[in-house]
Amino acid sequence: MTTICVIFDLDGTLVDSEGLCNQAFLELLPQLNDTVESMIQRYRGKKLAPILADLESRLCQNLPDTFEQHYRQRVAELFFHELKPMPGVIEMLEATSFPKCIASSGPLLKIRQALQVSGLAPYFGDSIFSSYEVGSWKPEPAIFQYAAKAMGFMPGQCVVIEDSEVGMEAAAAAGMKAFQYVREGETSSRRPGDEVLFDDMLQLPKLLAHFVSTTQPIP
Repeated sequence: MTTICVIFDLDGTLVDSEGLCNQAFLELLPQLNDTVESMIQRYRGKKLAPILADLESRLCQNLPDTFEQHYRQRVAELFFHELKPMPGVIEMLEATSFPKCIASSGPLLKIRQALQVSGLAPYFGDSIFSSYEVGSWKPEPAIFQYAAKAMGFMPGQCVVIEDSEVGMEAAAAAGMKAFQYVREGETSSRRPGDEVLFDDMLQLPKLLAHFVSTTQPIP
């Protein structure tokens, strides 16, 4: 039987954090005339630095030097009080027996807090990888390549579970199969290709099993 490693994105894939992260922007920058939903669409999966640069451009002013610190503090507060797993994620993880890990663009401290608060930490242990460890962010493939190597798998033996376009691009660049989680009511802007789209986390164990059953073993 083919053995695979499942590499999960975190924000917007396993935990319902995208809204909270963008809520923090709107609270700290009340002059923004945006909704949480429009902010999510604009910034989903992107690195913080270019997001801050875009905000400065849109506001026609420099953000304070302390803005990132205040932003991360507010996100941590919102996570502590409100962060939850995506619907069906716990049941999905219970039913998924393949080796698995997390590869996220966020800092390790944020990843660990999100997993702890949402109750997902026991499912991953120390199999957690951050772009800050490798100095490379999606859509570059390095974080997925790093995670695969650390888990002892070749890229062709890995399946990436993502919600963002930049994450899907990174998975493709890494030579990995990609499954895109598109929440019910949302749409993907990607053209039909080799990736798999799904809108219910409870579907994922069967999708992974089907992928394994139709994939040739890798030497």
